[in-house]
Parts: sequence; C-alpha cells; structure tokens
Amino acid sequence: MIEIQEQALFIADSHYPHHGKTFLRLLKQLQKGEIQTSQLFLMGDNFDLLFGYNDYIKTFANEAIGLLQTLSRQMEIYYFEGNHDFCLQRLFPDIKVYSREEQPVTFRLDEKKVAISHGDKYATGFGYDLYCKLLRNRFTLRLLKPCEKAIIDHRMRKLSEKNICHTFQGFETKVEAILGHYDSVDLVIEGHYHQSQKIGKYISLPSLACQGKVALVKEGNIVFTTL
Repeated sequence: MIEIQEQALFIADSHYPHHGKTFLRLLKQLQKGEIQTSQLFLMGDNFDLLFGYNDYIKTFANEAIGLLQTLSRQMEIYYFEGNHDFCLQRLFPDIKVYSREEQPVTFRLDEKKVAISHGDKYATGFGYDLYCKLLRNRFTLRLLKPCEKAIIDHRMRKLSEKNICHTFQGFETKVEAILGHYDSVDLVIEGHYHQSQKIGKYISLPSLACQGKVALVKEGNIVFTTL
C-alpha cells in the first residue's frame, strides 16, 4: 500500500482551460521548484475535456500536457481519471493513471487507510454508469475520427459556457450514500462535487476552478489552502 507523504499535493477539478489558468500556473511553479512536493495527486477533471486516442483534443491544452509529462519524470504523480479526462495512460506514460474502473484506490496516511477516487463512482445510477462505460471505450472514441473536429469544437464551446460552481443541496445525504461503499477505510478523499467540505470521514476536495484551492498534507492532516 502506497504511503501518502507529508506535503503531498491534491489538485481537483481544475477544468482547464475554460475555467481559469490557475492549473497551468501551479504546474509551472512545480516545474520551477517554487512549490515543493514529492507527490502530486491529480483528482480528475483537471482538464475540461481530454481523452486518449485523439490528437485534436490535445491542441486545447498542449502546454499543460507538456508540463505534466516533464513533471512526471521528476516526482510521483497519481492521476485519478474523471468524467472530463479519461483514457490518459498512453498520453502520460510516466504517470500512474487510475481509470474509473480501478477506483477507489487505497493508500495509507500514517496509520489510516485512505480510499481515493475522483468521486463519480458510487451513488450515480445505472444510466450514468452505462454512459461512462461507452464513452471510455477505445472503439467509441475512434468512431469520432471522421467528424472529430466538429464534435469536439461543439463540445468545447458548450463546456466553456457551463456553470460548474454551485452549492450541492442535500450534499450530506449524497455523502451518506457514498460512504455505504467505504466501510473498511478510515478516510475517503474525493473530488467531482466541487464542495470543499469535510463530513465525518469524507473529504470533498475543493475545486481549483471554483474555490481556487488545493489540498495539502500537513502533520498528517488534509488541509485546504490557496497556493
């Protein structure tokens, strides 16, 4: 079981490039050594849309992709694929990428067992699960090839206009349903919901796009902070 180290950095739901340039700035600071960490946890939806088996989609985020490829040769990076960024292993060969099917993944923080996931795995419903399976299929993605530019341009335009920051009404009830899948761990860390809350053993990470914050490990605790 992998140990989460002191000063480990968690970045969730950046939705780059449509919802701010903070993600790109943080990657540059990491490359220059202005931010120090030996472990980087990318918690999914760090790109507003990025997937494998397609060259055109990469053109919207070439600089950030290049920085991550460089950083992956300098530090441990764990990428938990989200619903906006998936099929990434070939794009980031030196990053440990976890698909939706592989999540949650159990790590250790001091004596605690910690389950880590993007956050869209449980309490989602059959329809959403089927959609995710079809969308992440290599064959499905390659079907886009004949008309990929028109489809991607349309989707990117829609995503740029989407309001992604809001308060989740009844979030405690959602968390209760999610925690039903996590009986055997001491702590759960997820992104996806953009809520920046701690409810019992459940940590809903801040969205870099919405709250402008990340999470850091300080003295064995997960703290939300601005870098």
